[in-house]
Amino acid sequence: MYVWIWRKLPGGLPGKVAGSVILVLAVVALLFLVVFPWVEPRLPFNDVTVDR
Repeated sequence: MYVWIWRKLPGGLPGKVAGSVILVLAVVALLFLVVFPWVEPRLPFNDVTVDR
């Protein structure tokens, strides 16, 4: 899959590196701004209590 993405990115080596960085940043932003906030209320870690 990564080879396919690398071949489809335009430009020479600098363009492919820049495109790869942009793709990685876009995926990370999508995860932090959309996926993680949507999943967080559904996780069972909300009711954490610490006893002394």
